[in-house]
Amino acid sequence: MTPLTLTCVNANVYSVHLADGSHVGNLKRIGALWKFKAVGYDASGSVEPGGGPFTHRHNTVLSTPDVLELNARLCHGN
Repeated sequence: MTPLTLTCVNANVYSVHLADGSHVGNLKRIGALWKFKAVGYDASGSVEPGGGPFTHRHNTVLSTPDVLELNARLCHGN
């Protein structure tokens, strides 16, 4: 699967993108946890929270906003 990248939005949010730049979710700090929040887009371009190609990984918990951990957990199912 295509490796994912992280872009810092602010201290509590990172956007998650495919290598082609497509936005597929956000990594958000919620309390002490970092959670992946999947997003998709409908035909008109409206955001579908919890949707998209990583809907099955929505709410995956990560220890930190680390791109290697992100790829391991989301792309390889660990």
